[in-house]
Amino acid sequence: MEVEEQKWLYEISPKKGLLEFNFKEIWRYRDLLFLFVKRDIVTVYKQTILGPLWYLIQPLFTSIIYTLIFNSVAGIKTGAVPAFLFNLAGVSLWNYYKECLTATSTTFTTNQNLFSKVYFPRVVMPLSTVISNLLKYGIQLLIFIVFYLYFVFAEDYLVAINSNMIYFPILIVEMALLGLGLGMILSSMTTKYRDVSFLVTFGVQLLMYVSAVMYPIAEISKKVPEYAWLVTYNPLALIIESFRNMVFGTTIANFDGIWYSLVISIVTFLAGLAIFNRTEKNFIDTV
Repeated sequence: MEVEEQKWLYEISPKKGLLEFNFKEIWRYRDLLFLFVKRDIVTVYKQTILGPLWYLIQPLFTSIIYTLIFNSVAGIKTGAVPAFLFNLAGVSLWNYYKECLTATSTTFTTNQNLFSKVYFPRVVMPLSTVISNLLKYGIQLLIFIVFYLYFVFAEDYLVAINSNMIYFPILIVEMALLGLGLGMILSSMTTKYRDVSFLVTFGVQLLMYVSAVMYPIAEISKKVPEYAWLVTYNPLALIIESFRNMVFGTTIANFDGIWYSLVISIVTFLAGLAIFNRTEKNFIDTV
């Protein structure tokens, strides 16, 4: 009597393509993905007095400090846009990228115990970080909208709502891909070289200063033109500058910069995915 060949529902194999991104498998583990997202949002400020209000306090106080130091003391001009609103736009968008990068850069080291005990698509972990940070950014975006509408309807400021805002989702996708891609690369490197985690800590701070968070790109080109290329070719700076152009309507949107940033974001994500997939096969032996 012939034994019927057994058919498995799922097959776990170490063989995986470098650029494999199994949407079907990720969808199968969507409940776990949502669980990780909930964990990231709830546990951060679970035992704090102010709780989620910290999501609003951080960008507000940072914007006030930047306004005092860079605009009032250093004399950086923001044109017709109020300095506080200018800084709030840059800080809130930068915070989303920074949180995505720093959180995903420690995926393997912080979850090594979980990864060694149970199987699930490893990419679910950095994906949950990007999604949870997007929800946090949504909260910060609400406070930006409140101040933005105030200045729009105030007669003393030339801030206007314009049609270029429809391209805003593209900028969010670019930020997410950049943070996810570079974060996966750094996470793979930390499995062998723990020094990378220290590099990320102060490297992110240095990156902020060349990302036009607290100044216009035109201002840096005017004051230090010999170093302006560090900013003008930085996709993060172009994304932040494009966001300001969209919401303030004071200058024409730089669509060349948007598409340039999108290409860099996609390339970074694909490179990060390839390195991440290769590392997850044997990271448990080196972490």
